[in-house]
Amino acid sequence: SAAARSWPARRRVPEPDCGLRSPLQRDRDRIVHCKAFRRLKHKTQVFVAPEGDHYRTRLTHTLEVTQIARTVARALRLNEDLAEAIGLGHDLGHPPFGHIGEAVLDDCLRERFGGGFKHFEHSLRVVDVLERDGAGLNLGEDVRDGILCHSGRAPQPRTLEGRIVRLVDRVAYINHDIDDAVRAGVIGEADLPAGPIAVLGRTGSARIDVLVHDLVEHADRAGDIVQGQEAGAAMDELRTWMFEHVYLGPQARAEHERIERVIRTLFAHYADDPERIPDGGGAPGADLAQRVTDYVAGMTDRYCIRVFEELTVPESFAA
Repeated sequence: SAAARSWPARRRVPEPDCGLRSPLQRDRDRIVHCKAFRRLKHKTQVFVAPEGDHYRTRLTHTLEVTQIARTVARALRLNEDLAEAIGLGHDLGHPPFGHIGEAVLDDCLRERFGGGFKHFEHSLRVVDVLERDGAGLNLGEDVRDGILCHSGRAPQPRTLEGRIVRLVDRVAYINHDIDDAVRAGVIGEADLPAGPIAVLGRTGSARIDVLVHDLVEHADRAGDIVQGQEAGAAMDELRTWMFEHVYLGPQARAEHERIERVIRTLFAHYADDPERIPDGGGAPGADLAQRVTDYVAGMTDRYCIRVFEELTVPESFAA
């Protein structure tokens, strides 16, 4: 079959097999038990440190992606454990403040160090280098490839399971972000573009259902992870609409200025005086740009805001 193999484990540092779990199940467990995974619960998807209890976080997004990816992998008789491990690990390197935080960090690095920032590359760095005090999680090659290539800006993953996660990530976030944006009053149900809604359905769960069935049906026929033309086009249109009206819409732009100020202030604070980076910035031996990146990208939204307030609010007010 076209499913990726669970054995033999292809790890950078060879390890004896476990009597109970396949190598991919061990990868999944390492990801779930790592510190970066726990921090996902305090990184917000669309809204910065939202007050409501029902908004998505990176953690709930990660679980949604993983569950849909497992459903698709099982339906296509592919390697469910691989899809699960990639799904759980894909966003570990996401910086605070979602899309906007990523763009600002990228700008800071470009201006100051001539580098750049992509969260999918940083996700791989988290599992390879930063976890376990610099030892990394020693994950298998297929999991590492799926994490690195889960974004539309990266090359296609080499496994079908990795391609499932890449597509399902979009299916999940477009639909749950619509739900959150409606809940926050940023958009109304009636504002959504009529064409894609007619094709995909009126509710988030209906749209996910249509997209998953479409994906399984077309992938099964094609022997590759592909969408039908109609559903794929409708999803792309919905995604473009979301970028214009939600991710980069007026409310996000107002927030953008605040986020920009917070991240730029912290970035300069640590770049100007590296001694201020606690524990040396994660990975011993990394250059200054990388140390500042590792530390700032690892922050949760609320920790980032707290450090910013400590830096900028005089102590007499902070009491």
